[in-house]
Parts: sequence; structure tokens; C-alpha cells
Amino acid sequence: MRFLLIEDNEKLAKAIVDRLGLDGHVVDHAPDLETAGDCLASTGYELILLDIMLPDGDGRTFLERHRTGDNDTPVIVLTARSEVSDRVRMLDLGADDYITKPFDFSELEARCRAVLRRRQGAARNQKTFEDVVFDPLAGTVAVAGNVSDLRNRELRLLEVFFSAPDMIFSKSHLVDRLFSYDEDVSENAIEVYVGRVRKKLQGGRVKIETVRGVGYRMTAL
Repeated sequence: MRFLLIEDNEKLAKAIVDRLGLDGHVVDHAPDLETAGDCLASTGYELILLDIMLPDGDGRTFLERHRTGDNDTPVIVLTARSEVSDRVRMLDLGADDYITKPFDFSELEARCRAVLRRRQGAARNQKTFEDVVFDPLAGTVAVAGNVSDLRNRELRLLEVFFSAPDMIFSKSHLVDRLFSYDEDVSENAIEVYVGRVRKKLQGGRVKIETVRGVGYRMTAL
């Protein structure tokens, strides 16, 4: 998944980017609100991690504008404020969750998963389509009971397909979900990962179908 991190503390930001990157997420870092606006104008995100005190403004103002503009991308606020009234204010402004600094990265990861599950209307991390069970937390896919481990980008690719079975995703969209701006990759790289995922789906009733000239979709056989 692609996250936007709005955080001016470079050391903390790097630690978050590195930690979420280990899980295969693409994390764009914006050190201020202006950069965050540029990022949001250029691509879509599954989740925003938002600091409050930023060099060019208040994260709460950003959050208010974000919701007023009918943007439903979930937001987790990273805050040093521990007063109940501050947390209530942020939730009322439209935050989906908050985490108080300093925090443990495993808690941040768990809160990210919980917010994303709620957005998808799911109570569990596991997702099932036909006879395929995808478990992003365990990093596995089970086809008719046969379990295979997934590498990070295979996992994130399946995450995209499981988010909307039968929907067609273009190569450019998949590149955007799997790679950061810093990575010099071509759309052909997607063919490699689609090929690997197809092998892991063999023997089941699900396939990744090429829609010529448009992209790929996960569909039942």
C-alpha cells in the first residue's frame, strides 16, 4: 500500500519510512504541509500519517480541510499531546485514529492495519476469494489449503487485487502502489511480479488475468 507520512522530524520520519518499508509499503515523506499538498495532488494514498506541529502550519487545519474537501483517505494523527480534549478534538475533526509520541513501531503498524481493515469493512486481516486465502499479516497465500510464503512486493500486489476482485488495475497504477518515487522502474517490472503471483495461485480457482491494453484483474476461473 502507499502511505503519505507528514512529519517534520527527519529522524523519526526515516525510522517510520524504513519500518513500514520492510513490510513492503511505499511511504512518501512530506516534511511540511506544502509538500504534502504536492504529493496528494500527484497520486492517491491508502493512508495518511499526520503530525500536528509542522513548520508551515497546523496539522489540525490540514485535517479539517482534508475532510471538508470530501477526501475519505484515512488519517492517523501522530501527536505528542496527551490531553483527552486534544485527542477528542482530532477525532472530531476527522482523524480515524491517533497514536501518542513516543510510540512503539509495532503499535503503529497494528493501528495502520486496524484503520485499513475498518475502511474495507473487514474485521480480520485474512481475505478469501474463491478457494484462495490471503493473509497479509502472516505474509502467506493459501490455495486449496496449500500455503505459500510471499515476498513483500508479491504481498502488496495481492493486497491490491484482493481489495477489489474483478476490478482492472493498470500497470501504471500497480507501479504507483508498489514502488516509491525514488525507485527507477518500468511498467515491465509489474509483469515479473504478476508472473510470480500467478505461479502461487496455480491449482486454485483464481487467476490473474491480462486485459489486453488495459491492465490486470483477479478473477475466478
